[in-house]
Amino acid sequence: MDERAFELWGLPWSDKVTFEELSAHIHPADRDRVRAAFSATRSVAGSYEIDFRICLGDEIRWISARGQGADAGIVDRTMFGIFLDVTGRKQAEEGSELLAGEMSHRVKNLLAIATGLTQITGRSASSVADMTGELMERLTALGRAHDIIRPLPGQQGKAALLGDLLTVLLAPYDETSAFSGRIRVAVARMGVGERAATALAMVVHELATNSVKYGSLSSAEGFLDVSSKIDGDHLCVIWAETGGPPIVEEPVLEGFGRRLIARSVSGQLGGELSYDWQESGLVVTIRVRQDRLGS
Repeated sequence: MDERAFELWGLPWSDKVTFEELSAHIHPADRDRVRAAFSATRSVAGSYEIDFRICLGDEIRWISARGQGADAGIVDRTMFGIFLDVTGRKQAEEGSELLAGEMSHRVKNLLAIATGLTQITGRSASSVADMTGELMERLTALGRAHDIIRPLPGQQGKAALLGDLLTVLLAPYDETSAFSGRIRVAVARMGVGERAATALAMVVHELATNSVKYGSLSSAEGFLDVSSKIDGDHLCVIWAETGGPPIVEEPVLEGFGRRLIARSVSGQLGGELSYDWQESGLVVTIRVRQDRLGS
């Protein structure tokens, strides 16, 4: 091992390094796999390459080990090969996979929402012309709400009021005639920064999509109330649904959307989501740190 390799592995300089010493730094989830691959290199001829993680305190690095198997080129029982730090490439790949998953999830959600909005509009429209006009308005409003979900380039945009943000996001789902005002927003007057607005928008968008599919917004008698309360250094936004299909049992929360909004709330807003499946409908509490809202 040269000086750069010792630095990469976070080890002090030494004249000799054993595989066991290196193994102590390999991520536990990768250790057995790397051991098996290392053993295979002693008997399988030809080049080899393996990527794995190592732990340096709280930091995780990705290493790519490359060399020749079957002791090719070995001199005085010393194996020759290279270690590459591929952390940047792995992080980029993970980001691309997350983006692809998010895009696929959003497209599916948008199709489901469009179907739900068509049903909502059909209940209140008195003619084909009225239905066409109302549906176009809702889809246009949905487009405006969708724009909020992605950050603007170049740090554009200013802080918005929390109530205004929620009203814009939920406008496409509200009835405008036969059952006017079935969505009520009454929250504390406070500013929301661009990053926090993006995270909140993703959460509200996901909750509204699920409500259109399965909850109160899927029913003509359904009602949604969004309120807030201050809890010390945190703000609690309460999403309460009533009048939807009866909840027979608490569903198992899985899927990409569930993981995505949980990560948004915990990572960007320093908070948490809690679900309460009441007989009257779902109640979700979004608890976020107030000091994160302005960012």
